[in-house]
Amino acid sequence: MTAKISASEKISAPGKTWTYDDFVEGTSLDLGTKLVSAEEIIEFATEFDAQPMHLDEQAGKASILGGLAASGWHTCAMFMRMWCDAFLLDSTSQGSPGIDYVKWKKPVLAGDTLTGHSTIMAKRLSRSRPQLGLVTMRAELFNQRGESVFELENTGMFLTREAVA
Repeated sequence: MTAKISASEKISAPGKTWTYDDFVEGTSLDLGTKLVSAEEIIEFATEFDAQPMHLDEQAGKASILGGLAASGWHTCAMFMRMWCDAFLLDSTSQGSPGIDYVKWKKPVLAGDTLTGHSTIMAKRLSRSRPQLGLVTMRAELFNQRGESVFELENTGMFLTREAVA
């Protein structure tokens, strides 16, 4: 049984096409492509994760990473941008209660080209807020060799179609 949503609970979301109702369990969303440059690796690391392997090619080569490598947090940020561009900015997203897990499976090196997808694992309506649905997704990024470099599972909160004014 679906709870009715009153007019006062409806939320304006003009032009947003992805609602909770549009997510289908088992389907995958393409996240597009991202070329990773040395400059952006160094810029991100300088600001947020100033470890030598993220700042200097030689230090990266001397590390177990094998070259100038993006910080894991930079990889998360690149994923987030890909996710936003693929569908999130065109959705009724209301945020996320958190990330269930994140794995950095292989180094993301300068010159890598990332591709990825996000698969809908489960969905359910909120028990306390009938205008919200929770969608659990597992995302994965790959380098140009098809190697999995990143995996993340999280739950997002999206307005239902009925809740959108």
